[in-house]
Amino acid sequence: MKIFTEKEAENFLKKNGFEIFKGVYLHKEKELKEVLQKFQFPVVMKVSGKKIIHKKRINGVIVGVSNFKQALRNFRRLIKIKNTEEILIQEQVNGKEFFLGIKKTPEFEHVLVFGKGGTDVEEKKEVVFRVCSVLEKKDVQKMFKELKIEKNLCLEKNIFKLCELIKKFPEISELDINPFMLQKNRVGKIADVRVIFE
Repeated sequence: MKIFTEKEAENFLKKNGFEIFKGVYLHKEKELKEVLQKFQFPVVMKVSGKKIIHKKRINGVIVGVSNFKQALRNFRRLIKIKNTEEILIQEQVNGKEFFLGIKKTPEFEHVLVFGKGGTDVEEKKEVVFRVCSVLEKKDVQKMFKELKIEKNLCLEKNIFKLCELIKKFPEISELDINPFMLQKNRVGKIADVRVIFE
């Protein structure tokens, strides 16, 4: 089994045609000022590491960081969280959050998981499942209807891109995008991703 770091997962998806929000990873406090010059405030700060799965559960995500002083204070706290290897500085964008995922199962091989995103997606159970190998456009429209989500071509396109990705890389056992952020201009990008290979 191989677990990608978030940086590796992002690079992997970028190479395969997915849009990722702008972000920079850093290891040391002295890099912070230079990195922040590449962004407009506010920014998001996140912990990153191979052993970190649920960042928000360990208070490893901070949104609305609006100046250097806040960023420095938050960096010093985040870097001390267990298993943190890097800190990600990311542009902060508002929009609707969705969960897009793939799970490999013994019965159906790769299954698509789709739903409303956010920290409590698993608890709310606002997700639907479809078998990737037989997914058709009508199935996607039905998923939108079941979840009371407005039809969206960008979401639809990324759902099919995930299913195509699995054909190319059948060794993927798990892939979680949460959130996939849909902005007001109806453009969607990935804010957080995790990939596990067999």
